Amino acid sequence: MKVKKRYHLKKKEVKRIKAGLGEYSNLIPEKAVVEFLEAEPYPLILVDGEPLIMLVNNRPFPTLKGALKTSIKFNCVVVDMGAVKFLANGADVMSPGIVDADPNIEKGDLVIVVDEKYKKPITIGVSLIDGASMVKNKKGKAVKNIHYIGDRIWNLEI
Repeated sequence: MKVKKRYHLKKKEVKRIKAGLGEYSNLIPEKAVVEFLEAEPYPLILVDGEPLIMLVNNRPFPTLKGALKTSIKFNCVVVDMGAVKFLANGADVMSPGIVDADPNIEKGDLVIVVDEKYKKPITIGVSLIDGASMVKNKKGKAVKNIHYIGDRIWNLEI
């Protein structure tokens, strides 16, 4: 992963990012060292040296490492265990593999995809359809995969 810039964020900027994270704002503890990392494909927010937050279209959202450090409260999609190996290789999420989804998900939302058995995050993606349709549909793509276990963001070492 190519890093263009890296710098510490001002308190005002950290406050803005925490507000944008909403329910996931606990990813940035009070005394944490928070840095901005301009990288491809998405800018990252390092919290105490770990890439816990990514900025997608300037919207902060947890990375998989961030999702592992918090309880997943919203924008969650649950897939069956048969889908896990494909998602871990970067595949998009197909509707037939989805067993449950947050009904409040709208097209274009960032989502965390977890497995059915352990409820562990596997991928972060952009929803292509709403949450109710994800469960109802029996064919087609439901989530575009943008970050998965084993990709450049996951393996980032600072």
